[in-house]
Amino acid sequence: MPSTPSRKVGIDTQQPASLDPLDMRNYGLEKLQEIPGGPWMARAKLAGVPLAVLLFLVFHLRWCGPIAFFDNAQGVKDVGQLYTVTGIFMFSLVLWLTEAIPSYLTSLIVIVATVLLDVLGMRATFAYLGEPVMVLNIASFVLASALVVTGLAKRLALLLVIQWGRHLNGIFWAFIALNLLLGAFISATSAKTALLLPLFMVISAMYGAVGGVARNNVGRNLVLQNLLANNVSASAFITGSAANLLAAQLLERAGHKVFYSEWLMALLPLALLQCAFAWYSGTRWIFPISKADAQPKLAGGMDRLRDELAALGPVHADEWRAGGIFVAVLLLWATDTLHAIPAQIVALSGAILVLMPAFSGLKRFGVMSWNQADIPWHMLMFSWGAYVLGGIMEKTHIVDLGVAQLFASLGVGAGTPKVVVFGVLASLFALTTLISESKTARTLIMFPMMIATATQFGWDVVGFCLPMAFLINQVYVLYFNSKPANISYLTNMYSMGESFRFGMIQLVVAVGMLMLWTQYVMPLMGFDSRLW
Repeated sequence: MPSTPSRKVGIDTQQPASLDPLDMRNYGLEKLQEIPGGPWMARAKLAGVPLAVLLFLVFHLRWCGPIAFFDNAQGVKDVGQLYTVTGIFMFSLVLWLTEAIPSYLTSLIVIVATVLLDVLGMRATFAYLGEPVMVLNIASFVLASALVVTGLAKRLALLLVIQWGRHLNGIFWAFIALNLLLGAFISATSAKTALLLPLFMVISAMYGAVGGVARNNVGRNLVLQNLLANNVSASAFITGSAANLLAAQLLERAGHKVFYSEWLMALLPLALLQCAFAWYSGTRWIFPISKADAQPKLAGGMDRLRDELAALGPVHADEWRAGGIFVAVLLLWATDTLHAIPAQIVALSGAILVLMPAFSGLKRFGVMSWNQADIPWHMLMFSWGAYVLGGIMEKTHIVDLGVAQLFASLGVGAGTPKVVVFGVLASLFALTTLISESKTARTLIMFPMMIATATQFGWDVVGFCLPMAFLINQVYVLYFNSKPANISYLTNMYSMGESFRFGMIQLVVAVGMLMLWTQYVMPLMGFDSRLW
């Protein structure tokens, strides 16, 4: 999800000489400072709105001239809507990419334009706000808030790092496990970064890596591995990011529902496999850790973490209840094909329980109030606009027409091997992570194209598109590819070149790994996904 882009953030490396590098409080997000965005981003923001408006007018008013495959489209009642929808799409795409105005504001403009230009009726447009995936999104944020408000998330993080922290490799795997565990509920990857940042910065300092002062391969690996695990873990769960939910919604509206358990079964093992490869390749080949670097340089680091854990006190009743609800919801999600209770109803039931106050003389069962729920409404407004845009593209079949025209012009036909088509689309989807921070915008562009491609060739849509969803959250190569990448880069533990080298190796391997997984493993799970 794109962040509000008016600034970048950085950790103040001009700290007093007396700064205690083992104090977790020195690494909170409140310590971050603003840094100018740079000349290219400034130019993009300046040109964004005029360019977006111009492109909308070019298509809506048909200044572009006739587009043959629009005008000759079969079964389209109003050809003019094809031009208008293209204009709205180009308008939103430019603003989402340049971030000239906040992404949620672009979405609200899309919603208003859709109704005023009579592309979709008001009731149908507003109905997207009540889509099941929107409800699931809101309920998931409530459940995630319960883990944070009760302190359970912090306690789990400290416990795991302390228990596995006797050896450096155990620390790496502790962070991988934490990201996978938290990814089940916390769909905001920046929130996971905020939670884990103080931990891996303290551990980096233990091993002699202090951002802006002393870099080493332990610090590089710790920050980059956590960044990758943070994003890749989001791919493992249908609730892992708003873009995942959009992909699931696009598939369902095309008549191909993907259950939570199916997504989990297909992509969780692959996420774990990628994290394992990143750990091995990162610590042994890309930034090899010597025996000397693997020895702690500052004593007392783990003691500080134990002090933080002790400060939380004994596990209290709210944490037990939040944990119990967490486990129950996750189990019901993971077995949804057995009991057929929709994931949205399960999530809402969990949200009801964590919010339940005292009543009728009974004690409070909930663990927080509504005001304590951290629901990012700006993100939900952005998603609403994205769903509306996807809906009007589906209504006009504009993606089907565009894909058919593109394949015809490239000579792609029935004789083209499936593996070639899959490989090209997967590579293109992966490379778009380098130019856009918006996972939702990328998904909105690419997923309808993938669905249309599978439909046109008669391939199983879920078997073709579900593995592609693994590439939605591969946003770790460059610092501007995601909010966690931005924050991680500005810890000053590595250079942009080092980030690019690590990230590109992982991204290329992820595409190759995905193709082999789709061909050989997913068919064993019951998916019709063979590529050759």
